[in-house]
Order: sequence, then structure tokens, then C-alpha cells
Amino acid sequence: QVQLVESGGGLVQAGGSLRLSCAASGRTLSYYAMGWFRQAPGKEREFVAAINRSGVNTYYGDYVKGRFTISRDNAKNTVNLRMNSLKPEDTAVYYCAAKSTWDSGSYYYTEDEYDYWGQGTQVTVSS
Repeated sequence: QVQLVESGGGLVQAGGSLRLSCAASGRTLSYYAMGWFRQAPGKEREFVAAINRSGVNTYYGDYVKGRFTISRDNAKNTVNLRMNSLKPEDTAVYYCAAKSTWDSGSYYYTEDEYDYWGQGTQVTVSS
């Protein structure tokens, strides 16, 4: 079992940047494919980005492609989400998620596929 804790959220002006981090404990993160999701007020949680176990393969939601970058450091047991050119519509609670898998090459982009979730970190982008 793994525990996930997100950090790095905050208030930023449109056009600015933030870097979210997800720290894992309980088990080495290299056993897990990882993802970031977000949920805005009154909306369903949506996929943001995913990365396979090794960090070679990544996948992004269309609305963040080219602006956000997911990365991981298995030695430090962390996954990061670099967010550039932020827009007010990026305002949401951002969640880190982990999926235990033997498949080292795959990433996952649906909520139901993930096994563990963090508590979330708030990102607010002002116009």
C-alpha cells in the first residue's frame, strides 16, 4: 500500500507557473504508474496527465497539452506536475493517483484504473 501527499498548490496570476509535487510513502513508487487529476467546483474530476513506471511514457489531457509536464523521480519517490501558462480555467483541486501494475510501459487516464489517491492540493488562477 502507498500513501500519497500532494503539495505546491496556491494562488497564481494567469500566465504564471506552479510546480506540484506528490510524495509517496509506504512502498517504492517504481511499482506504480502515476497520474494527476483535477476537480473544479461543481464539475466532475477530470484527467490531467499520466506517466508510466519508468517515466519514459507520458500522456496529457488535450486542455493541458503543451503547458503541463509530468515527471517522476523514483529514487526520491516523487511525481511532479509542472504547470506553465496557467489559465483561470485551470483552477481546481489537483489530485495525485497511483496504479499498481506489472506493466512497466503503460500509463492510465481513467479514474477507475487507479488504486490510491492523495488528499489534493488547491490551485487557484486569478485573471
